[in-house]
Amino acid sequence: MAAVIAMLEQLRGLTPLTAEGAAARFSAQEWTPRGKPRDGVETSWDKDGVRGWIQTFGDGVVCVSFAVWIRDVDESGYFDDVDAVYEQGEQALAGFLPEIEESPLAGHLVEAEQTAADKDEFIKVKKWALGGRILTAGVIQQDADLPVMVVVALEESNPA
Repeated sequence: MAAVIAMLEQLRGLTPLTAEGAAARFSAQEWTPRGKPRDGVETSWDKDGVRGWIQTFGDGVVCVSFAVWIRDVDESGYFDDVDAVYEQGEQALAGFLPEIEESPLAGHLVEAEQTAADKDEFIKVKKWALGGRILTAGVIQQDADLPVMVVVALEESNPA
């Protein structure tokens, strides 16, 4: 999580949050590019087993996300006991939350309300306002045959 916290601190000071600016911060923090450029900007990164991504949406909003814990599906393409895997993800998230809440970011975090979309998308989630952005940490599985992950994401709170 130290690499993620350091990146979040770098990104907090980046105004506006752009894909180019985020890529420069990843490079400066010595993350390894994973060869996924889009529109001339590296969008996939790796450091110490943590994956990072830069996404730009149609409305120009940039989201920088990190997968800090991943449990891949088993050989069948699914989980034999998905509830147990969700519980493992929730435990991993519970271990990471204090690292965020006790980091140098702590003085800038304001707990934010979860939306109905958050409750549909995440197994477990916590959100904060961080300046004009939203910082989200949660357990997610986007489809039954995809991994369960603990993700941390930073994006603009009010899309233009």
